[in-house]
Amino acid sequence: MNSSEYSQQAALFYNRLVKRYKHLKKYARRLNIFAYRLYDKDIPEIPVSVDLYIEDITGVLFAVLTEYERPIRKKEDKRAASLSELAEALCDALQIPTAQVYQKCRKRQRGEAQYEKIADSEKRIIVREGKCRFLVNISDYLDTGLFLDHRPARLAVADSAAGKSVLNLFCYTASFSVHALVNGARWVCSVDLSKNYLQWAYKNAQLNGVADPNRCIFVQSDVRLFLEQAAKRKERWDIIICDPPTFSNSKRAPQFFDVNRHWQDLIRSCCKVLSAEGVLYFSTNSRTLRFNAAELSDRPDRSIGENKFVYHNMLFIVQDISAQSIPEDFRNKKIHRLWKISHSTPF
Repeated sequence: MNSSEYSQQAALFYNRLVKRYKHLKKYARRLNIFAYRLYDKDIPEIPVSVDLYIEDITGVLFAVLTEYERPIRKKEDKRAASLSELAEALCDALQIPTAQVYQKCRKRQRGEAQYEKIADSEKRIIVREGKCRFLVNISDYLDTGLFLDHRPARLAVADSAAGKSVLNLFCYTASFSVHALVNGARWVCSVDLSKNYLQWAYKNAQLNGVADPNRCIFVQSDVRLFLEQAAKRKERWDIIICDPPTFSNSKRAPQFFDVNRHWQDLIRSCCKVLSAEGVLYFSTNSRTLRFNAAELSDRPDRSIGENKFVYHNMLFIVQDISAQSIPEDFRNKKIHRLWKISHSTPF
């Protein structure tokens, strides 16, 4: 379709894509990035996202076009472009065939619905990130297996992982774990309740040649139960990554999980297994979680400070590193929040 034949919204979308692609293509090439967000609901009237994936070796470009649920209005906006029309505009802007664009719809949902299958196309490709390669499924799930907004955090962990022990909780497809292993971590334990995603995680480890069982351990378990048992065994890790779901009511877990209600207990449990020089990265997608370091303390003391807490006679420092953890290709700077928690001097 000629761009002049688009509806007003599709034309706006096309023009925005052309402009962003010209900029981000240079940004991605400069930083060696092969999976990034091109469009992030930039125009409020067009609530979609576009993620680009460049297949390793072949260099073929694939796009995932995701439509977000629109707010309910009394009258339907007749000017709104259809998803298929936006897909045409996307193909024209990137100059790629329709077979390389995958369309999805994301509705408001709770729990693990985002991880459930929506198709059976099994279109899997391999993309590079830093020194690593990852298997992504661009067709069958709302999320492809690689959370693009956590790219800076993954690379930060990679830079500091050499010689360290690493615990990756709610590991999903273990991209953090693979980065740590490839960059010289001593050993990495990845924990998740899902057998399917642990199998995917293992494939990622194999793909990068780091599936050595002496260094790379996968544990299928409820995270809270795992942490409880690890604390009893007096296990410790130098780096802990904890990126829990906002809500989970899995039948395989002993009880439901709501990050807004359980974040304090979860962080405290992580602190119990954090080594003396260790660092905990705690992340959430919840917009409503009210993080307050004082609520983590088991020894309230107003003199401690706003960004510190005492737990089990140890003093911890909390840094909100959310701003620097959001990559340039994400317009939504509230896509996630991230805190860095570490030991201070002995209390």
